[in-house]
Amino acid sequence: MSERAGRLGGLLESVKGPRDLKLLNADELPVLAAEIRDLLVSSTARSGGHLGPNLGVVELTIALHRVFDSPRDRILWDTGHQAYVHKMLTGRADRFDTLRQEGGLSGYPSQAESEHDVIENSHASTALSYADGLAKAYKLRGESDRTVVAVIGDGALTGGMAWEALNNIAACKDLPLIIVVNDNGRSYSPTIGGLANHLASLRTTQRYEDVLEFVKGNLTKVPVVGAPVYDALHGVKKGIKDVLAPQVMFEDLGLKYIGLVDGHDEQAVEAALRKARGFRHPVIVHVLTKKGFGYSPAENHGEDCFHSPGVFDPLTGEEKPKPHGWTNVFGQEMVRLGTERQDIVAITAAMLGPTGLIPFSEAYPDRLYDVGIAEQHALTSAAGLALGGLHPVVAVYATFLNRAFDQLLMDVALHRLPVTVVLDRAGVTGDDGASHNGMWDLSILQVVPGLSVAVPRDEPRLRELLAEAVAVDDGPTVVRYPKGPVGPEIEAEGRLGGMDVLRAGDPDVLMVSVGPMAETCLEAAALLDAQGISATVVDPRWVKPLDEALVAAARVHKLVVVVEDNGRVGGVGDAVARMLRDADVDVPVRTYGIPQRFLDHAKRAKILAEIGLTAQDIAREITEAVAKRSPVLENHPAR
Repeated sequence: MSERAGRLGGLLESVKGPRDLKLLNADELPVLAAEIRDLLVSSTARSGGHLGPNLGVVELTIALHRVFDSPRDRILWDTGHQAYVHKMLTGRADRFDTLRQEGGLSGYPSQAESEHDVIENSHASTALSYADGLAKAYKLRGESDRTVVAVIGDGALTGGMAWEALNNIAACKDLPLIIVVNDNGRSYSPTIGGLANHLASLRTTQRYEDVLEFVKGNLTKVPVVGAPVYDALHGVKKGIKDVLAPQVMFEDLGLKYIGLVDGHDEQAVEAALRKARGFRHPVIVHVLTKKGFGYSPAENHGEDCFHSPGVFDPLTGEEKPKPHGWTNVFGQEMVRLGTERQDIVAITAAMLGPTGLIPFSEAYPDRLYDVGIAEQHALTSAAGLALGGLHPVVAVYATFLNRAFDQLLMDVALHRLPVTVVLDRAGVTGDDGASHNGMWDLSILQVVPGLSVAVPRDEPRLRELLAEAVAVDDGPTVVRYPKGPVGPEIEAEGRLGGMDVLRAGDPDVLMVSVGPMAETCLEAAALLDAQGISATVVDPRWVKPLDEALVAAARVHKLVVVVEDNGRVGGVGDAVARMLRDADVDVPVRTYGIPQRFLDHAKRAKILAEIGLTAQDIAREITEAVAKRSPVLENHPAR
């Protein structure tokens, strides 16, 4: 870092929008790029965030806003976590110290922040489809002077949705649509798969000329046959180049290809983009960048180039130690299970480190499959592995399971295959905002026949339930847990069927605590005690299917309360209410969960307080309900 280390000033302070950027001279742009990198490092050092991807796109973003006229021209970011520089250059640099903080700048594009932000996506491989539709809309509306630019990384190009979009884009020859492939050889970690190998070969197209020179220098020395062989070889130049420079794959799709471009040479990127803009039909601009560029701790960070570090020292790059978390526990337990059972294999969708599977990959490298950003493929490939006699464990963030629901339903569950899906970052995740809250899984999973879902409350239960899940051999299982540190161990006082009784009370209130909400429920029960209301607290452990013992327990209580870290609609609370109705148990049921709305970014504790998922909120509402002696206690209203 330079001495100015993140102080907003100089050229960056003068750039209030893209028009100001266009006024700068070419020799001022490297200075601007250095100022941007300083601010990126100093800001993310305090708040955490996606540092590596943004350090890599500084010059690219400057060039984009100098060539195109945002917001008239539309710049779409895939996935969106590399849009920090875009935010700075569109009038938000002076607010960058609020990044990912409550009321501050989002870590992703946000329509509420700026007219320059088009889509609020953070699920990869979507920008090309948005761009396809947007460009077609402008064409039909006669707005021929507008250009759509989609910036997509090589990691996101491993997603099938991106190729579905490319197939359609290539069929429309007159769309003013530019696809910038930001190729840094990585998603979170190095990009894996055939496409990655293809793009790697594009990065080394100079080898064609090297091969030709080698052949010329050696074959021509061979008497009689040397020169004719060289001439023949030179005559089939196009065929050799097709093998050694396979950018023809893009051109064969009907897409004009411009590349390779040094993504850290702003002038070269500008020239390529201006050339692409002049074609007025679909063009791919292939830009090579380096993740973490310009900040040595990020450049030299082997695992993910500071893809998304927590709080760190900006001078040394040393991260603040992270507490023992749910992800760590899962990773440790996977290694243990892998030792016991040779049939256990693991699948990750380009998130080896974030899902905790690095220890398993090191212990059993032949039993770990990274499928790239392709959650749909991950689930159906897991189905194939299960058909072949193995037990796959698919580790994915809860929010990304949404993308593979059909595969879980029709490819895995329909065939009653033993596949275990482990959902990390379930429930309220906080800082990453609406797209990353894992608040949908317990609702969408309720409709899958034959699926069993476990929700551990603490570390011992995660180990216990994961072992139980992989022991199931006649259908799929799911284990889900939240983001962050593991809470205190909560031992059961007894068992009720397969459920853990965490607190035995008089038959006033039966509290059904879902996973990590156990601590909150026990606190609420203690507060109710002070009001003369006794509560029994149970942890179902497996929330699908629900234990039949719950029916008998509910029958002898005056009120049933379900508390879950999931959307209220269709979640565990609804499943409990349905179960009791089916059993003709007319005890009122109150459900406490996440309201069905997209939540703004803030710390998890702050969000839980705002939506009423604290012990005080729950105890107060139960106390009021009991005091009113209402004959019908309706569900807790979403706020």
